Amino acid sequence: MANAEVKALSTINTVLKCGDTGATVAKLCPIKNYPDLGGDPEKITVTDLDDEDEASIPGVRSADDMQFTANYTKETHKAVLAKAGKKQVFELDFGADGKDGQFSWTGVLSVKVNSGDVNAAREMTITIVRDSAIESEAAATAFAS
Repeated sequence: MANAEVKALSTINTVLKCGDTGATVAKLCPIKNYPDLGGDPEKITVTDLDDEDEASIPGVRSADDMQFTANYTKETHKAVLAKAGKKQVFELDFGADGKDGQFSWTGVLSVKVNSGDVNAAREMTITIVRDSAIESEAAATAFAS
């Protein structure tokens, strides 16, 4: 019997972790969504008068702020707020224990409580200002010290 090809993977068991070092990352809080992992490169135009068409080369990749939405509770907000304002190591695990992929980076987080609506859950937004490349590996490997 042939192995079944995996067509796609669910976002179930996606976990955001945070810590002072790669070896100390632990689950920050349950999240409801996550942003794009990485950024598009800026375009540097190198067209000259010999060219009939525009020519360009890739430049610096953008490092947009990374925003995660989470449900608000007083306890969860307090725990996230305790990590705010200082450089941290982050890891995003896909699947149980990252079996479907792990991504890690460093940055500084902030948190805000979102506005509310009738018949809606209270939410908060965790924003991480990234200051490193996103590595496709566990934080303990990418940011060992």
